[in-house]
Amino acid sequence: MIGTGVFTTSGFLLADLRSPWLVLAAWAVGGVIAALGALNYGALARRIPESGGEYLFLSRTLHPGAGYVAGWVSLLVGFSAPLAAGAFAFGEYGKPWLPAWPARVSGTLLLIAFSVVHAAHVRRGAWLQNAAVVLKVVLIMLFAGFAVSRLKFTGETRAGSFPLSAFGVSLVWISFSYSGWNAAVYVGGEVRNPERNLPRALLLGTALVTLLYLALNTVFVFAAPVEQLAGKLEIGRIASEHLGGPTLAKAIGALVALTLVSFVSSMVMAGPRVCARMAADGYLPRWLQAGQGPPRAAIYFQGGIAVILLWTATYQGLLTYIGFTLGLNTAATVLGLVRLRRREGASLRVPGWPWVPVLFLLSVLGMTVFSIARRPVESLVGLATIGVGLLAWRLSQQKGTTNRTEV
Repeated sequence: MIGTGVFTTSGFLLADLRSPWLVLAAWAVGGVIAALGALNYGALARRIPESGGEYLFLSRTLHPGAGYVAGWVSLLVGFSAPLAAGAFAFGEYGKPWLPAWPARVSGTLLLIAFSVVHAAHVRRGAWLQNAAVVLKVVLIMLFAGFAVSRLKFTGETRAGSFPLSAFGVSLVWISFSYSGWNAAVYVGGEVRNPERNLPRALLLGTALVTLLYLALNTVFVFAAPVEQLAGKLEIGRIASEHLGGPTLAKAIGALVALTLVSFVSSMVMAGPRVCARMAADGYLPRWLQAGQGPPRAAIYFQGGIAVILLWTATYQGLLTYIGFTLGLNTAATVLGLVRLRRREGASLRVPGWPWVPVLFLLSVLGMTVFSIARRPVESLVGLATIGVGLLAWRLSQQKGTTNRTEV
């Protein structure tokens, strides 16, 4: 979950909301929405404790076509695109240590390295991921504890009414930073005691990250005047320089680089499970399905897509595009949970039924409406991505019908 977003988003939020307190409120609301999603996914994970994520859930609860589109969106929007963006950001943050290396070269080497590690062995890849996460969390907590003691809290804001539409779009951007809350379900088939451990991982992970995000952004938005932070991508570096000078700024740059290493590792570990599951079900080439151990072919396939995007695509607007499209993906999954609950009754335990699913769906609906109103281009690209997935599903079905007729 902890990737580039938390270190880059709040400057843009300040530009729209003009208040540090409103920015923190948006991060808190984003954490609540992610927790609602985790409770819903936890109920599905108890019922369907297998690898595959939204593709598997929607195929079982709504329709195979819905699952296919969800897998399509996960592969492109949920994993490959953020993976490319994270690798590029790593290259940028790594320039002080690798000044002669272009960002794309460093990012490509990072993608190749983690593809090889996670393809080699599930347990070794998991140990590496866990070690990076523990180190990252400890460093973030140390930085937050040091920085909070140096802050001067103010209510700095401009007069005016509550910017509802800007707040709604801010939640779309923030949802990208929280978007990894559902990642555990992609490896559900490889988790010990998944009926117990998957829901616990989803909820506890989301709660911990929400607290870390609030601590970090408290430091970022109160470290310097709003005018010096608003609209700035590198808000973490600017805030750190105000608090501790160039030395602390360089240290935070190293922390961000470590965060990106962990982020890339998690994406390489989780995403290929969706691809392998779709291949096993006949919707992608059979050579992508998993055999013994990790899905090696799918890992290298996703890595190849990410490298292509890294060298060819621009990621301006990805924040809205990814948040918007993945929001629709998760909303469809929760709709599948609602349908399954109505069909199976109380035997399917859903915490806070029916309010938890309803509140989550209403939140995503509100973010979708505000996103279309204020960021129509990125929203339309997201809808087009879903449309292409539907077209690919129809073509795969027609091909399957033709093959069966010929036989």
